Amino acid sequence: MKRIGHLWDQLVSFENLYLAYRKAIRGKRLRPDVARFIVNAEDELLRLQDELQRRIYQPGAYRTFYVYDHKPRLISAAPFRDRVVHHALCNVLEPIFEPTFIADLYSNRVGKGQHQAVRRAQEFARSFRYLLKCDIRRYFPSIDHAMLNTLIRRKIKCRDTLWLADMILDSCNPQEPACRYFPGDDLFTPFERRRGLPIGNQTSQFFANLYLSPLDHFVKETLRLRGYLRYVDDFLLFGDDKSRLWEIKRQIEYFLQTLRLILKPNGATLFRLKDGFPCFGYRVLPRAVVMPRAAILRFRRFITRERRRWRQRRVTLAHLKCAVFGCMGHFAQADAAALRRKLLNEAYF
Repeated sequence: MKRIGHLWDQLVSFENLYLAYRKAIRGKRLRPDVARFIVNAEDELLRLQDELQRRIYQPGAYRTFYVYDHKPRLISAAPFRDRVVHHALCNVLEPIFEPTFIADLYSNRVGKGQHQAVRRAQEFARSFRYLLKCDIRRYFPSIDHAMLNTLIRRKIKCRDTLWLADMILDSCNPQEPACRYFPGDDLFTPFERRRGLPIGNQTSQFFANLYLSPLDHFVKETLRLRGYLRYVDDFLLFGDDKSRLWEIKRQIEYFLQTLRLILKPNGATLFRLKDGFPCFGYRVLPRAVVMPRAAILRFRRFITRERRRWRQRRVTLAHLKCAVFGCMGHFAQADAAALRRKLLNEAYF
């Protein structure tokens, strides 16, 4: 495999840092730390460029908090200037690794995403009889730094770029514990190996795609399963033979050990496709995509809560419009025009 060097000048160029800055401020302009950066954007970017060129750049401390979406998730927010650096690194690395990803990887890629993954799953639902849905246990806290470094170095040989990637990895704050033993480990191995990526970083999203890329190729090329797609750590196995799907799942479990990962206990669920299946926030049937009842209830609770906040003058009407139409954009991907009209009629303020 050809390794690529001489990337540093491109990475630290003002044009790349400015592009990274523009990406990093999307949807975040009103946050205090972002607003302070914007006021002196040119000076801040030049200072960042100088620190990178002299290799004296040091990441700042993460701000951590939990979000609750079915289960608590630890979110780590890097300082804004660090997020600019994350985007700058990804601007250079992503075009190099993008051609190595399979077509049916849908997370955090240009031209793909959650909605495209749902439509692709529906295409598979029309072609096969069964789905085996699998999920990796505590994926982000389990990603092994040494193994990730090896994957990066298979394509990248630019020392300065590798220094920055290592710097970002080494600065990761402690994640939720995921101590596990794998074949060949001694008593201390799980405690000696650094692992875990902070959910929320642009680099973490890219590294998460890269880390499971060997699994994608194993399933597609070695196991030769045509009906396969992945979104972050969720992957769907489609086929006509239930026993073959379970056998493929068993082989995947063995393969995941080489990446120091495991599936969730009882985390693989078999669905008969003609009956429909849950898929990335929707319920998918061969001829329709519908909204789950839980999503409708969440929207109604959201409207009740936001209506109360508006009456207390804690949010503006413009903010509410953006929030409501953002939710409706998600609903628009389902075959639910009548439901959308009904919910919009309920969303009065």
